[in-house]
Amino acid sequence: MDNILTITEAASLQIKDMMKENGEESSFLRVAVKGGGCSGLSYGMGFEEETSELDFELEQHGLKVLVNKEDAPVLKGVVIDFKESMMGGGFTIDNPNAVASCGCGSSFKTATNAGTPEEC
Repeated sequence: MDNILTITEAASLQIKDMMKENGEESSFLRVAVKGGGCSGLSYGMGFEEETSELDFELEQHGLKVLVNKEDAPVLKGVVIDFKESMMGGGFTIDNPNAVASCGCGSSFKTATNAGTPEEC
């Protein structure tokens, strides 16, 4: 599946710096969706050494990325960016599939998958 998600160059550089700091340079970045959050679904990102036959493998700006095939439809079209401001920096996730998100911005729901809402 092509173009599951996009990780901007700024986000890729930040993630690669984090990987280097943690001795994870050879790892993949796992981008996932899990049930939870006040809108029903939330994002997960972490480092993994191994792939599975259940994963799509992507590469963006030299960053190796894994997405579980079950998560791919919910993540299709997502853009992950890193923005700097006077208050510091942080990752932003723009998901065109999200029909609603919670006030705290950490969870969402789609038209086809709402997950199980929890309190923020």
